[in-house]
Amino acid sequence: MRFLMWTLWGLGLLGTVSLHAQTASERLQQVMDSVQGYQAYDRSQFPLGRASVAVAQKRAAFAQGQLQTLQAIPASELSVSDQISHRMLQFVLQDRIDRFTYKMHLIPIQADQGFHLNLNYRIRPLLSYHDAKAYLRMLEAIPQFVTDHLALMRQGIQEGYVQPAIIFKGYDTTYDRHIVSNYAESDFYEPFKTLPSQLDARQRDSILGVAERVITTVVVPSFQKIKTFFEEEYYPRARPSLGASELPNGKAFYQNRINYYTTTNQYTAQDIHEIGMAEVDRIKAEMRAIIQEVGFQGDFLEFLTFLRTDPQFYAATGEALLKEARDIAKRIDGELPKFFSLLPRTPYGVVKVPDALAPKYTGGRYAPPGSDTQPGRYLVNTYDLKSRPLYVLPALTAHEAVPGHHLQGSLNRELGDSIPQFRKNLYLSAYGEGWALYTEYLADEMGIYTTPYERFGKLTYEMWRACRLVGDTGLHAFGWSRDQAVNYLMDNTALSQHECNTETDRYIAWPGQALSYKMGELKIRELRNKAEEALGERFDIRAFHQVILGQGTVTLPILEEQVMAYIEQSRK
Repeated sequence: MRFLMWTLWGLGLLGTVSLHAQTASERLQQVMDSVQGYQAYDRSQFPLGRASVAVAQKRAAFAQGQLQTLQAIPASELSVSDQISHRMLQFVLQDRIDRFTYKMHLIPIQADQGFHLNLNYRIRPLLSYHDAKAYLRMLEAIPQFVTDHLALMRQGIQEGYVQPAIIFKGYDTTYDRHIVSNYAESDFYEPFKTLPSQLDARQRDSILGVAERVITTVVVPSFQKIKTFFEEEYYPRARPSLGASELPNGKAFYQNRINYYTTTNQYTAQDIHEIGMAEVDRIKAEMRAIIQEVGFQGDFLEFLTFLRTDPQFYAATGEALLKEARDIAKRIDGELPKFFSLLPRTPYGVVKVPDALAPKYTGGRYAPPGSDTQPGRYLVNTYDLKSRPLYVLPALTAHEAVPGHHLQGSLNRELGDSIPQFRKNLYLSAYGEGWALYTEYLADEMGIYTTPYERFGKLTYEMWRACRLVGDTGLHAFGWSRDQAVNYLMDNTALSQHECNTETDRYIAWPGQALSYKMGELKIRELRNKAEEALGERFDIRAFHQVILGQGTVTLPILEEQVMAYIEQSRK
C-alpha cells in the first residue's frame, strides 16, 4: 500500500500529499484557521448577521467538533504561546457550546443592552461614498435583523426563557426615540447631515434620496414593530421571578456563568458571596477613615446622603461634565510612561453617551474602534446630571479610558503576529474588567485623586464591585429581592439612587457578569503582591504590567502561571 501511494503521488494522481506527519503546532493552526474562518451563513448577504435557533445549533455543533479535534492535540508538544492559544481556544469553544445548551440565544436582551440597542452603535460618521453605501445596506438589513430576534424571543416565551418583568421600567425609551414622523429627526439620519466633501452632486443626491426612503419605510417601521412586540407580547409574559436559578435548568446555568465569568471552576455562589462580604467590610473601614479625615459630623449613611445631595459634587451642564472627564484623561495620559513600557498607537476620544441609550445606561463605558480609521471612545453619561457625581469621575476615567479598557484593549489588538487573530479579538470580563478595576487603584499611585472626596470616590467604586459579589449571588442563588439588592448598594456606596436602580437591573438581566470585576482585580493585586514580595528592590512595575498585558486576554489561571514564571525568571 505504501509503494502504491508513493507511485500514485509520483505520477501526480494524488495531488499534494504531505511528506511529513503534521506537528502539534500545525494541527493547532488548522483548528484556529477553521474557527476564525467559520461562517454559519453568508455574511456578505447579511450586514447585521443572522440569528435563529438553527444558526445557534449549527455554531454549537461546529464548536463541539473543533473542540474534540483540539483536545486530541498533545499540548506538551506546543510552544508556550501555542499552549496558551490551545487552552484559550478550548475555553472559547466550550462557552459557545454552553450558550446553546443553556439556550442563551433565546434571551437576546438585557436591561441596558440588546439586539435593537446595539444598532445605536452602528451610527458613525461617513467618511466616503463607500461608507455611505455600506451604512445604507446596514439600515436596509434592519427588518430581517428584527424579524430574526423577535422569532427567537417568541421561542423563549414558549420555553420559559424570558427576562424578569421588573427590569423593563422605562424600557420604552430604547425604541420610542427611533419612531419619528420626520425622517430628518432620526438618529440614524445624523451621519447623512455631514457627508464627505469629496462626493459629487449626483452621489450626494442619490445617497440623500435613498436615506430618506430607508429611514421612512424601513427603519421607523422596524422600531414600531419592536414596540408592538414588547408591549403586546413580551412584557405581559415576562417572568415575575428574578434569579437565574428560576430559569429552566437555572441552578446549573448560574454555576456555568460563575465559571465563565471567573474563568475558573474554583468558586461556588456561596464562596463568592462570602468573599464579597469580607471585601465590603475591609473597604468600609477605609471609607470611615476618610470621613474622619474630612471632619464630617454624622454617621456613614449621613455622609453618603451629603455626597449624593450637595451641589458642589455635581456638574451644572453635560458639557462641563465632559470637560472634567477630558481633563482627568489628559492628566492620566501624562503619567502612563512611568508605569508602562509599551503604549498603544490607537487614540481615544471622550464623548457623551448617545441620547437613545442614556436613560438606562451606566455612568460611562468604553467603545472600541469600529475600524482602523476610528478611535476608541470613552462614553460619559450626561443624562440626569444629579446622578453623575464628580468625585467618582477620576476612577471612572481610569477604568474606561486609560490605563483601563482603552489601553488594554488597544494593546491587545496591536500585538501583531505574536498571537493569533482570535486572541486579538477576544474579550473576557475577568481579565478585562479585572484589569480596569485594578487601574482605578493604579490611578492612586499616579496621583490622579486630588481630594479626599475623590479618594472616597475610588473606594465607593471599589465598594460597588465588592457589593456586586454579594448582590449578584444574592439575586441569582439566594432569593434576594430587587429592593434588597438596591438597598445593599445604597447602604454601602455613594452611588446615586438612579445608578443603584440601573445597576441592579443590569445584574438581574445579566447573571454572573458582575462577578468578573472584583474577582479579576483581586487576582491581579494578589499577583502583584507576590511579585513585590518575591523580588523586593528588583520589582519593576513596567515589567510587571508588560507580563499582565503581553499575551493579551487570558484566563486568570493562565495569568497566574505567567506571573509566577516571570517571578522565577527575574530571580535568576
